[in-house]
Amino acid sequence: MEILKVAMTQLGIKEVKGAEHNASIVRYAQETEMEKISDDETPWCSTFVNWCAKESSLPMSKKANARSWMHVGITATTPIPGDVVVFWRESVHSWKGHVGIFMGFNHNASRVFCLGGNQGDQVSIAEYDANKVLGYRRLEEPSALKIPQPTLKKGDRGDEVTKLQETLNHLNYQCGRPDGDFGGKTDSAIRLFQANNRLTMDGVYGQGSKNSIESLLQS
Repeated sequence: MEILKVAMTQLGIKEVKGAEHNASIVRYAQETEMEKISDDETPWCSTFVNWCAKESSLPMSKKANARSWMHVGITATTPIPGDVVVFWRESVHSWKGHVGIFMGFNHNASRVFCLGGNQGDQVSIAEYDANKVLGYRRLEEPSALKIPQPTLKKGDRGDEVTKLQETLNHLNYQCGRPDGDFGGKTDSAIRLFQANNRLTMDGVYGQGSKNSIESLLQS
């Protein structure tokens, strides 16, 4: 919740029309290792969340791309106020997006309320279509992941499956709540992982998948 308190202090900060730039918006980038940004016209939703995270001593993406937040912290299956929410723009497959700090849902969870920067050219509270959410992230360092031993496949159960599910979720291959049951969601997640890493897409977690996961976690 500390990040929400920090963000609330910035409500109303807005872009300056014309050749001038709002020094506060420029500062969001300058103080979060994005020194090349020196104006308030470059899309700044991510720089704002980075600044709020830094002020709250939380992990940052250190990038101006909204979707960079999909690789920070841990997956928040059930979001709470203060989590980060990432939306897609134009297409779920494009690079474009928006990021803000989650505040809550409307009565039927079809709309997401978030506090963010570059919302109407200012720091504001706005609502977005829940169908455009790419993911929710909790800004805490993931606990030491334990990479499971191969081989695992659909129908398997146990602690090694739980480890696989936790690892896939961390890498943003969503397979739901880690429950130790290698079901359809886990099968789909490992197949997508295999496809994206040029592995045989057979749904079986084998040595090749393990090697690729280890490489990604070390990068």
